[in-house]
Amino acid sequence: MAKNKKNNYEVNEFDEALVASKSFFDKNKKAIVYGGGTLLAIIIAVLLIHQFYIVPRNNKANESLFAAQEFFMNGEYEKALNGDGQSMGFLAVADEFGSTKAGNLAHLYAGLCLVQTDKFQEAIEQLEDYSSCGDDMISPSVLGTIGNCYAELGQNEKAIEMLTKAAKKADNNTLSPIYLIQAGQIYESLGQNEKALDCYNTIKNNYQQSMQYNEIDKYIERVK
Repeated sequence: MAKNKKNNYEVNEFDEALVASKSFFDKNKKAIVYGGGTLLAIIIAVLLIHQFYIVPRNNKANESLFAAQEFFMNGEYEKALNGDGQSMGFLAVADEFGSTKAGNLAHLYAGLCLVQTDKFQEAIEQLEDYSSCGDDMISPSVLGTIGNCYAELGQNEKAIEMLTKAAKKADNNTLSPIYLIQAGQIYESLGQNEKALDCYNTIKNNYQQSMQYNEIDKYIERVK
């Protein structure tokens, strides 16, 4: 019972972060492509990291990460990646402090910056270097973003593999339907409607509390 209460608390915190992320999304909506490139979900994940994962700035690694993070939140992705001559960027933090929590997060941030600048293969490499924290939100979001990067590169089979893996790992009403719909849409583009139907039926059967559930019937009808 305690475990269920903990999971509910985590989901509620995520929903609050979702609301808090709206202004960031509005500011950067030209750079965020829902369903094709990066996901709003991963931006939300960044806000979660900012709110819950950054430890107090009591050493050089965390101070360097914080400086780069400020550039990221302002949409200055090149400076966030490479620094501004006075402070380090995520790439340098990841390289110099790779064994620390800050260095690990720097890989994740670097990957997100590279997604925002359409450097999808490099983004995949950085995101794969990020060590999962075993959480229910950020780790699946990373997998989903890798899947979207593969989709941008035209590597549809790999994209589907990562998106379905992300949906399974998340197994919640917030993220799983997003990735299942994306996987289904790729299947549709490949003419594999039966596999797309499987994705959509999974949402209908397993994620009735999701926002996507209210519109899933139209997806199902389209591929029948």
